[in-house]
Amino acid sequence: MKPSLFQTDFKGKKVLVFGLGLLGGGVATTNWLLKQGAKVTVTDLKNKKTLLQSLKKIKGRARLRLDGHKEIDIKANDIIIVNPDVSINNPFIQLAFRLGKQIENEATIFLKNWQKPTVAITGTRGKTTTTNWTNHFLKAKYESSIAGNAYDSPFLKILDKKNKLDCAALEIPSFALEFFDKTVPSSDVTVITNIYQDHLNRHSTLKDYALTKANIFKNQSSTQHLILNFDNERTKFFIKQKPKAQVWFFSDKTLPEKLNGVYISGNKVYLQNRGEKKAVLRAGGFSKVWGRHNVLNLLASSLAANLSGVSWSGIQKRIKNLPQIPFRQETIFENGRLRIINDTTATSPDGGVAAVERFASPSTTLIAGGTDRQLNYEKWARVVLKKIKKENMVLLSGSATQKMRALIGDVEVFDSLEECLRVALLKAGQYNKSVLLFSPAAKSFEKFKNEYDRGEQFNDLVGKLIKKESKIGKKKR
Repeated sequence: MKPSLFQTDFKGKKVLVFGLGLLGGGVATTNWLLKQGAKVTVTDLKNKKTLLQSLKKIKGRARLRLDGHKEIDIKANDIIIVNPDVSINNPFIQLAFRLGKQIENEATIFLKNWQKPTVAITGTRGKTTTTNWTNHFLKAKYESSIAGNAYDSPFLKILDKKNKLDCAALEIPSFALEFFDKTVPSSDVTVITNIYQDHLNRHSTLKDYALTKANIFKNQSSTQHLILNFDNERTKFFIKQKPKAQVWFFSDKTLPEKLNGVYISGNKVYLQNRGEKKAVLRAGGFSKVWGRHNVLNLLASSLAANLSGVSWSGIQKRIKNLPQIPFRQETIFENGRLRIINDTTATSPDGGVAAVERFASPSTTLIAGGTDRQLNYEKWARVVLKKIKKENMVLLSGSATQKMRALIGDVEVFDSLEECLRVALLKAGQYNKSVLLFSPAAKSFEKFKNEYDRGEQFNDLVGKLIKKESKIGKKKR
């Protein structure tokens, strides 16, 4: 990353945190601003009771304007810091633009103040795994590398430890990228894992969504690197945006000779660069252990680390102890007969398809369903009906569930996750060996704070119900 000319001095400035939120990012932003000596006002649509846990974590004196936003707060503050859940099209944010206010989010603040090597990762699926695996590989060279995201490692919490760190891998969602303008320094290496139909409740079209993702590389120079998924048709859209960075690809099949990048063939990963290719990694058995979709995450993360200066030998040594990322096709229980998978972060049809294709068998039981975001479930329905027995499906009620049921037919629907799990355990218990897959393929807003809350509740329910052996049923087949 080039030294930033855009560091922001917040001391004495009136700063509005527009949306405190429940995930921790708003709290980290508020605390960081208070440390900088800013005069902070926090506003949120939620009331004090709902935000209580977040409010307790604020370390200092901030003015609270809860239970709704007001124009006076936009007008009275110098700088507006936007929560990821707030769209650039929000009327209050549009007012701030018209008034010429400085508008930031935690990602833009971080990049303007970090000034150290950075890999920035975005995409629809696989970005969290790719971010964490990239960071895992970076540690082969940068001992104090860290992964940042909006859930459990907020960017500004990392910025507080800046002097103790030497590198960062950042997961940057499209919501944050909406606010990336010419003043935001580019990352040395950027990765776009893929583009699928998603967030159409926020972005008017798929093209609009992809253009927002493209902001991640708009400020890159010819000495920096952009990594794209050759196998995902939609990521080729980014080539039409004429990136200035050097473009690299990753693929699970041999790349065309004219392209630079990595691909897997047999049990080896090959690097292809300027017409020459060589084997750089051994990956025997990787797909069997991690699933085919994670092969692409391995390719993207290893290439990102290598372009950041990590040797292929250093990467090879760290493949054997890659971290399992919570809530992403995570095995949370396993005995001789039953394996339970928590895939709560499958919040789209494509995410659900990936999990079903990995874990489906005649004895697999599926729990799905949740909140719709104007997504198409036809492909999901085709795959599910082909791979999972209808009698082994359980749906959690919600607006997306209505779409699912219309496509797959008469499947049991329950209003609570506990009811779904109880019934699913009974279904799974009919088999000598089975997988119970919780892969919602939808968001969670109608019943949960977010998908992480949904995943934690599922884990708690498994711990509660799995002890009751009678609920798992008797062997019948």
